[in-house]
Amino acid sequence: MISLLATINSGDTAWILTATALVLFMTMPGLALFYGGLVHAKNVLSVMAQCAGIACLASVLWVVALYSLAFNGGGDGSWIGNLDKAFLNGVTTETTGGGDIPETLWIMFQMTFIIITPALYVGAVVERMKFGAIMLFTALWITLVYTPVCHWVWGGGWLGEMGVRDLAGGIVVHATAGVSALVMAIMLGKRRGFPKSPKPPHNPGMVFIGAAMLWVGWFGFNAGSQVSAGQGAGMSMLVTHLSAATAALVWALLERVLNGKSGLVGMVTGLIAGLATITPAAGDVGPMGAICIGAIAAVVCYYSVSLIREKLAIDDSLDVFAVHGVGGILGTILLVFFGQERFLGIDFGGLGHVKPIGEQLGIQLTALGVTIVWSAVATVIIMLIVRMTIGVRVSDEDEAKGLDSAEHGENAYSELP
Repeated sequence: MISLLATINSGDTAWILTATALVLFMTMPGLALFYGGLVHAKNVLSVMAQCAGIACLASVLWVVALYSLAFNGGGDGSWIGNLDKAFLNGVTTETTGGGDIPETLWIMFQMTFIIITPALYVGAVVERMKFGAIMLFTALWITLVYTPVCHWVWGGGWLGEMGVRDLAGGIVVHATAGVSALVMAIMLGKRRGFPKSPKPPHNPGMVFIGAAMLWVGWFGFNAGSQVSAGQGAGMSMLVTHLSAATAALVWALLERVLNGKSGLVGMVTGLIAGLATITPAAGDVGPMGAICIGAIAAVVCYYSVSLIREKLAIDDSLDVFAVHGVGGILGTILLVFFGQERFLGIDFGGLGHVKPIGEQLGIQLTALGVTIVWSAVATVIIMLIVRMTIGVRVSDEDEAKGLDSAEHGENAYSELP
């Protein structure tokens, strides 16, 4: 995807500069606040520290080696890139990447994706996983899971050559992180008192603020993935917004019908489900398709939360798999149908419509199957490595005390609510 000494398009560059900032805004502060509001008051800072630590760690490793492995040496249906651009060797202010933007900007834009992806699985293990364990797990995970899948889909690898459609990460981001979150939650075990003792969010207002930031930042995520300031970016932004809005409304309606009240936390959870589900499809569907996808996302993810939390009693604490994993997988499949021209699918920027339903569905399911198995197996191995080296779970005493104090020596509040 990298060419040398090409002409820089100032309009595209300006947009991707903005989109890059928006995607980073999704993790810090968006996801940190969203997750922070959902946990107990005694664990707020631990969640924020994990998001911050992951952002810093992923940034350095991306430049040292992972960018080169993900995006250099592809184009031949390969399984992994090479290390020719390790430490950004050969990258100058004149080289371009991802189109007609500076390669330095392309590196930075893609860096924000490798930041937010592992930050997502934090939500599955909050309030009981060691900070050091999260950091070691993340270093191994982004190397063994994220980078290869990124190369397969976006870096000239074999899935991209096959014709998989995944504009902004239904497979690369949400399927990988969601599946790994579920495996981590199972292997780590439940929080003390789960599921008998309900653990309501300590600050729903903080949850709302974080979700609002995620909504805004997601425009950089999806519209920025068009890597241009053209018609594709405009349509991707519109369909992203419509899917999110529809999913929030349908989720609120489901809660009203089934529980008698529509909660704010539920509404913004639906919002995030709509965003996750439209992510792979935002380059193929039109406005009506986006509304349909948002509605389907709300229903499927709502019942997935119930299945995981209540029926299976798995303590995926903040519903990462049910919302992000299921949403990303669902959107990757739904784009096959709503991306068809007869269903008002859109040909963005002359890239062509999705292939006929049977052919494209086979490609999408192949990509999902391989990614899910790869993510699950690698996560098991990484968790075992971390467990055998530094350990993964805090002591019962530290869990009861709260990770803010036990792990970081600080408290978010002078008096815990």
